[in-house]
Amino acid sequence: MPGSAAKVVITERQQNILQQMSRSVTIAFQLRQRAQIVLLAFEGLDNQEIAARVGLGRNQVGLWRRRWQHEFERLTLVEGLEEPVQLKRDIETVLSDDPRSGRPCTFTPEQLTMIFAVACEAVEESGRPVARWTQREIIDEVVKRGIVDSISTSHLSELLEEAQLQPHKSRYWLNTKEPDPEVFQAQAKSVCDCYLAAPGLAAGFDTYTVCIDEMTSIQALERIAPTKPMRPGRKELIEFEYIRHGTQCLIASFDVVTGQSIAPTIGDTRTEEDFLEHCKRTVDLHPDSHWRLVMDQLNTHCSASLVMWVIAMEGLQLTAEEIGVKGKSGILGSQATRKEFLSHEDRRIRFVYVPKHSSWLNQVEIWFSVVVRRVLRRGNFTSVGALRERLLSFIDYFNRTMAKPYRWTYTGQPLAV
Repeated sequence: MPGSAAKVVITERQQNILQQMSRSVTIAFQLRQRAQIVLLAFEGLDNQEIAARVGLGRNQVGLWRRRWQHEFERLTLVEGLEEPVQLKRDIETVLSDDPRSGRPCTFTPEQLTMIFAVACEAVEESGRPVARWTQREIIDEVVKRGIVDSISTSHLSELLEEAQLQPHKSRYWLNTKEPDPEVFQAQAKSVCDCYLAAPGLAAGFDTYTVCIDEMTSIQALERIAPTKPMRPGRKELIEFEYIRHGTQCLIASFDVVTGQSIAPTIGDTRTEEDFLEHCKRTVDLHPDSHWRLVMDQLNTHCSASLVMWVIAMEGLQLTAEEIGVKGKSGILGSQATRKEFLSHEDRRIRFVYVPKHSSWLNQVEIWFSVVVRRVLRRGNFTSVGALRERLLSFIDYFNRTMAKPYRWTYTGQPLAV
């Protein structure tokens, strides 16, 4: 004689979550089915009636009723102490299958270690003319070396996933060209200190801290067919082929304190003269103030013309011998001497240089990524003039609606790997 069905009790919040799960099309079918079982049991239906409605056997319905009854007290405690999202996760766990032990591993720890070692090797070491490992090549190599007799791609995939190894994926990274770690750290710290001090210098000492760099070769691409708009169940369709109308260079100044892009320069080139004119336009916004200009060590960023401009702007009384001749003597003698002059702490207009090959320290690079995502990646431009106009319009829009300072947390110390 069958026993009585487990009594099901649910709270109002649990009921809302279960109803959402029972209607959801993004979760597993079994979870929707089991949520329906709990809801129908709460309405007072017996196991036979519920089984007929959800398409399961009476014993299976009873199993999930008992599971809910057993976990109800714990779920109620979670509901009172945790966030709603945690309650949803716990309900999904209650209605999920218990983890299964699975088939025992057929490989020894030594074999597993050697399989992982092969996956971590450079593929060239095995004499294969490819750039990365595939699962079939890893299997071929471990069998060839006699590590295992055989292994399926699905089993290898599970092993690699458990070991958190992803030979099919990679990321680019940029290594500094500065060979001396202490010099790099000092330069990086100087840039970071500049960022951290910027708000105080702006408020108390009329000092503007600005990051400057060029975004070169921005292409004015016109798609040969109109973009098809998004529809339910269909993504926006962008024509693959395009017509090139030329390129532009954007020289940008990013205000570290306000998060705005100021005095943008957009043109055909990025010569020494172009960069000098951009610096002049930037400083002319507040010609009597102090400036900290953060930039990389490109040769046009420490040119003779910049030196002569700073000398004129600050009214420095220097002899012709002190100024020297470009490439021969004095301040103008070399890139190193010009950079030393421009970055001197006593300058009213002081240049702060990031270490070589470390442009990620320049905050304007973060802003450039916004420009790429919001304007260029899906942009359609009929001419370089249209591209220039769109960029200028976006900069104005960004400054009015989106600009805010970046929260800079890196201090110049080496990051933990």
